[in-house]
Amino acid sequence: MSRRVKDAGPPWTGAEERATLLGFLDYLRDSIAGKVTDVPEPHVRTPGVPSGTNLLGLIKHLTRVERFYFLGEPIHSVRRTMRPARAETVDSLLADYRQTTAQANEVIESWTDLTLDAPRPPGRGLPPSRRWVLVHLIEETSRHAGHADILREQIDGSTGR
Repeated sequence: MSRRVKDAGPPWTGAEERATLLGFLDYLRDSIAGKVTDVPEPHVRTPGVPSGTNLLGLIKHLTRVERFYFLGEPIHSVRRTMRPARAETVDSLLADYRQTTAQANEVIESWTDLTLDAPRPPGRGLPPSRRWVLVHLIEETSRHAGHADILREQIDGSTGR
C-alpha cells in the first residue's frame, strides 16, 4: 500500500545563520527518524541494496556521526556504525539518536561564533570550523535521508517525509 506524506519543508527560522542551519538539520533529523517509524522487524534492518544499507543502520550511523562532530567522541569503525546488532531495536536506536541530537543541539546553541573550531577527539588532526560541521551534518543527514526514502519505499511503498 503506497502512502504519501505531505512534505512541509524545513522551518522558517529567520535570518540568523546558526538558527537557519540548525532548523534545516532538525528537519532532516526528523525526516530520517520518521522513515523507521512503524517498520516491522525484520524489514527495518534488512538491507535494501547490495552494500547492506538498511534503515536501522542509517539511524545508528547518524548517531555516531553526530557524537563525533558535536560531542567529540571517536568513531572506531564506520562500517560497524551501519550495522545494527541483534539486540538493538528501533525504539532503542531512535531513543539514542534523539538523545544524541538533543545533546548536539545544546552544543550548537552555545556556539556564538561559527568561525571557531568545532569539538574534535584528540589525535584526529586539525578541527574544522563550527560552520563547516553544521553544513557537513546537513549534507550527511540529507544524503542518508535520501537513502532512507528509497529503502522505505521498497519496503511498503511509503513516500514523502
